[in-house]
Amino acid sequence: MRLTVVIPCRNEVGYIKECINAIYACDLPIDTNLNVMIVDGMSNDGTRELIKEIMANFEGLHLVNNQKQLTPFAFNLGIYTGGEADFVQIVGARHILSPNYLLNAIKHLNENPNTWCVGGRIINEYLDDTSEVIAKAMQTSFGMGMGNFRTLSKSGFTDTVTSPMYRYDVFNQVGFFDEELIRNQDDEFNFRITNQGKLIYYDHDISLKYYVRGSFTGLWRQFFQYGYWKVYVNKKHRTVTTSRQLIPPLFVLYLLTLPITLLFGWIITLIACVPLVLYTTLLVYFSVKSASSLLEVFKLMKAYLFVHFSYGLGYIKGMIEFVMLGKKPSDKQKRLSR
Repeated sequence: MRLTVVIPCRNEVGYIKECINAIYACDLPIDTNLNVMIVDGMSNDGTRELIKEIMANFEGLHLVNNQKQLTPFAFNLGIYTGGEADFVQIVGARHILSPNYLLNAIKHLNENPNTWCVGGRIINEYLDDTSEVIAKAMQTSFGMGMGNFRTLSKSGFTDTVTSPMYRYDVFNQVGFFDEELIRNQDDEFNFRITNQGKLIYYDHDISLKYYVRGSFTGLWRQFFQYGYWKVYVNKKHRTVTTSRQLIPPLFVLYLLTLPITLLFGWIITLIACVPLVLYTTLLVYFSVKSASSLLEVFKLMKAYLFVHFSYGLGYIKGMIEFVMLGKKPSDKQKRLSR
């Protein structure tokens, strides 16, 4: 049995060793031929030197140069250079797999032919107070929407997962990752899977520790790009890939048009304010529910607002540029937040 593990990486000197150690500590079928492809975006923080040192200790560990330094190229380079396999596992450089992760994913894929992808539960490891607040906001249905894998509390089928394992044959069936998509390339790829009538499984019994980095500036840029690139994905497929993606842009448009109701009298304005009151109530409720202090309540409110409004504004910008004006993605939105 052949397994390729692909690790997209750039400037992760503090985490890459633990990531690699966890992969090689995973349980695997006894006949497994394991190749681990670290696809590095030309790191300049000592990551490359550390990887070269570690390579002497692990059979099948390889360093691949990603001159373009962007995620979809890293995915495809790792899959290409790893050669034909039975399964492909993608792991972020800050993802520390549980010992049962690989074995359980392989077992599920072997036993369920209609499942083409398996991923597990995220256990957040916070680097600072801001990253903890951001992670808490992204773990709730209010923050990320109903059905998002981050909010699931038991195993089941979903539309995307993190650190996914795929059957290698999936790439023969639906192609590789779209290298035009700087964001949302994994969501788009998984949409192609579900569009074929195949399944993506979230396994709550396997997990990965994730070192969360975070700043509110980075959060705003990240979700603005998610919304922006989601429209480009939709245009490519000529469909809306998930219904929950429409809520933030519609809410932003609602707020922008709310002052117009003043022209029709205060009664109409009061009625029109009902969604705003409902949103504010949910914002306060979920912030208080997750917070450990009064200060954290306000930080959580800020995180929710950043996620919703940046995504919504990015989506609206994407609609204007891609749908109305027929433009290609701007170079500015190709710069990833960190």
